Amino acid sequence: MRKALSNRPVNVDFGILLLRLGIGLPVLVLHGWDKISGGSAQWTQIGSSMTLLGLGFAPTFWGFMAAFSEFFASAFIVLGLLFRPMTLLLAFTMFVAVLVHLNMPAENPNSGILGASHALELMVVYVALFFAGAGRFSVTFTRSED
Repeated sequence: MRKALSNRPVNVDFGILLLRLGIGLPVLVLHGWDKISGGSAQWTQIGSSMTLLGLGFAPTFWGFMAAFSEFFASAFIVLGLLFRPMTLLLAFTMFVAVLVHLNMPAENPNSGILGASHALELMVVYVALFFAGAGRFSVTFTRSED
């Protein structure tokens, strides 16, 4: 493949772009929008999951942060902006989601490893994207040198 402004082949950067779009847009639209527009009652309910990590205080804040990560961090991932911090924020959010599913009562159809599998898969993708970086097809702010 042809190289442009990088030592990495262009096809790798296209693959990263495809992952950014294919993961970022669905999470933003299908998961993040409902959470960010849900308001404080929903944020409190979502944030109460942090008790699984021993953090029983400020559930509204934690729920807002989960909503923020699924909506705004996903948008940033699509753009490739502040990429690595946003992937870590989303990976942590998915880690908490995995814990929630693993701690659900057995009679809940979303409980256990099968219920947690989607969040676990997304967590692995976000960690992999953290190491891969945003690729060359991303928004970056660089200072030009005159």
